[in-house]
Amino acid sequence: MDDAARYRDRMRRKKELVDRRIARATIDRGVLVVNTGNGKGKSSSGFGMLARSLGHGFHCGVVQFIKGSFSTGEEAFFRRFDGDGVDYHVMGEGFTWETQDRDRDIAAAMAAWDIAEQMLGDASYDFVLLDELNIALTKAYVPLERVLAALAVRPGRQHVVITGRGAPDALVAVADTVTEMRVVKHAFQAGIRAQHGIEL
Repeated sequence: MDDAARYRDRMRRKKELVDRRIARATIDRGVLVVNTGNGKGKSSSGFGMLARSLGHGFHCGVVQFIKGSFSTGEEAFFRRFDGDGVDYHVMGEGFTWETQDRDRDIAAAMAAWDIAEQMLGDASYDFVLLDELNIALTKAYVPLERVLAALAVRPGRQHVVITGRGAPDALVAVADTVTEMRVVKHAFQAGIRAQHGIEL
């Protein structure tokens, strides 16, 4: 058997395997995705799924926890769809080391959670992105039990993406898909400041 024939045979067997796996995936419902870890790309992935959802004509909601003291490229872009496919809420007051006021951080996070909880209870939302919610959970700004309860009773077709480092174990346990981003190398470590289009 020559190389081309071996390749065709290998791909035929792989296709059979993939086709069997696809045939076994018969459940059709909303999924809970958690993006966590210390590496870059958690929010970027969430906003990529937001773009994909808009492409399918979904009604989407975005609540950004923590972030808010500076404008980001994703906010500037997706605000174009605000009220026309996306309900976009930036609710944070910036990084906690900048605010230095725990009570104020808790109040901002709880105000964000109130909006998020409404979205999770509303079947008109097909896709909800809760950006940096994990930070609010690990800092105990938002009660984990309340988040888990809202996720458990959300509409059956609603997709939810939660981002931020330090996802609690209980959230990871109930999620359908969990990705942990790992730092291999980061420009900031070499003294390169945050760049528009990359971090901002």
